This record gives sequence, C-alpha cells and structure tokens, in this order.
Amino acid sequence: MSIYVGNAGENPQPHAGRRVSWERPTRIAVASLAVIAILFLFVFPTRAYLAQQRQVRAARHAVEILSEQNKELAREARQLQTPSEIERLARAQFNMVLPGEQAYNVVPPAKKPSSMTPPG
Repeated sequence: MSIYVGNAGENPQPHAGRRVSWERPTRIAVASLAVIAILFLFVFPTRAYLAQQRQVRAARHAVEILSEQNKELAREARQLQTPSEIERLARAQFNMVLPGEQAYNVVPPAKKPSSMTPPG
C-alpha cells in the first residue's frame, strides 16, 4: 500500500511518471525522423549530384578523345583521295604497276640441304 501525503483537495497524479517516461522516446523518435528527413533532403541528392558530375566529366573526356580521333580520320580520308596516295597504296598493297611498267618479283634463293650428317 502506498500512502499519499499532500494537500487536501488536490488530486494525486498517478500517471505523472509515465508521461515523463514517454517524453524521452518521443523526442528520440522525432529527432530520428528529423535526421532521416535531412538525409533524404540533402545527403542523398547531393551524392546523386556528385555522381552525375563524375559521369558528365567522363562523358566530356570521351567526347574530346572521339573528336580528336574524328579529326585524325578526316585528315587520313582527305589524304586517301590524293592521286599520289592512291598510287602508293596500289603499289604497296596490290602489287599494281602503271601501264608501260614491268613488275618483277624477287624470290629468295632456296636453302641448300646440309651435306653434313648429324653427330650421333
């Protein structure tokens, strides 16, 4: 049995202790929700933004490389249209000659079999 000592006419508050015990978990829950809201509002979008910036830098670098390759290929294509380059490629790759020229094919001499017998 518990005895309540207090002023006459006042009602004892038996649940006052419980109210205090619920305040702390409520504060923790509200603070946790606030932290999660901050994460969703600021941290995650910031991470996504930074990842996109990395992707943009990588794409720009790839575009620069492809642009340089494109310029090199355009230069090579212009050179392949010149008569001197066409003649050079025809002679080197297809063994072609101009009319009136004679083509010679130099064949290396055949190897002679060795007359020596192997030791053994």
